[in-house]
Amino acid sequence: MRARLAAVVTTVVLGSGMLVNAPAAHAADPVSDFDVTVGNTYTRGTITWHNRSVTIAGEQKSVSSTSCRGTTAFTLDSKSNQLDLAYTSPTCGISETFIPLAVLADVPGGAAVVRVCLDDGSLPPTYFECKRYGRPSS
Repeated sequence: MRARLAAVVTTVVLGSGMLVNAPAAHAADPVSDFDVTVGNTYTRGTITWHNRSVTIAGEQKSVSSTSCRGTTAFTLDSKSNQLDLAYTSPTCGISETFIPLAVLADVPGGAAVVRVCLDDGSLPPTYFECKRYGRPSS
C-alpha cells in the first residue's frame, strides 16, 4: 500500500513540474481597429483575428430612437468568398457597446478579410456603408 501511495505522489509531483515547465502559449492573436461612420452614426471597435474565426467587439451609435443602427460582420477567404456572417442587436437613439460577435472562418489560416457594415438594425439589414479590413501580417 505504501509503495502504491508513493508512486501516486511521485506521479503528481512530476506531473506538476511538467506543467510549470511547459512552453508558453502561442503569440497573442493580432488585433485591427475598424471604423464605419455615416453622418453622426457609426460602428467602431476591434477585430481580433483567431486561427479559424474572428471576434468583432465595439460600439455602435444611432442618433434617433426611430432610426436604429446595427453592425454586420462578414468573414471572407483569400478569394473574397464569404465564409460566415453575424449581426449585432439594433441600437436605437443611443451609443452603446454591443455584445462581441464571433464570426467563423473555418479554412486553413482563418479569414483573409473581414467586411464590417453599418446597417439599419433590421433583418435582413439595409447596409449604409461597408469597409473591408485585411488580416494583419504576422
